[in-house]
Amino acid sequence: MTTSGLYDLVTSEGDDGTVHPDEQLWTPGEDAVENGFIVHHGLHITGIDGPTDDHLYPVGFVVLGHQRWADIIEAAAAYMAQVHGWRNLHLYPGDDPSVLIPRIPRAVLTHGVFLRHPHPDHDCGCEWDETWRMVWAPSTAPGAVPITAMRHPAAPVTTAASPNPDEGAPAIWAA
Repeated sequence: MTTSGLYDLVTSEGDDGTVHPDEQLWTPGEDAVENGFIVHHGLHITGIDGPTDDHLYPVGFVVLGHQRWADIIEAAAAYMAQVHGWRNLHLYPGDDPSVLIPRIPRAVLTHGVFLRHPHPDHDCGCEWDETWRMVWAPSTAPGAVPITAMRHPAAPVTTAASPNPDEGAPAIWAA
């Protein structure tokens, strides 16, 4: 899951007066596969939902590290095949194949921060325990990791809320 705003670390003061983050920072590494990423030709990729978190299928993809656009498209297709059993990347199930699908969106090189539950809005032990979410971040933010992001071709442009380099977002177009 993602949010569209830039990352802002929220902290709380503990009983002993120590300030700590409300959510812990997580850097996906060897445990990335255990947390929803797949590996395709050495790339760690996962599908992401939009800010509303109400879609059955991914509206976008994130890949760890800065990667080439063509590699992202191939990895996204592999993700959809492996996770959802799709044979192509272009349509959501039930979509009308006669409707024009916009060309595959370009990937952006940006940064994100992965936050892990617990979150102050949810008590420990709830359904959100041990889940993560990602927020876009400038490269200088604490815990920011380089990622490549791409909207799913069938998702409306506004759904994925990926950073847009043409609008001054902290991102550049992938080659």
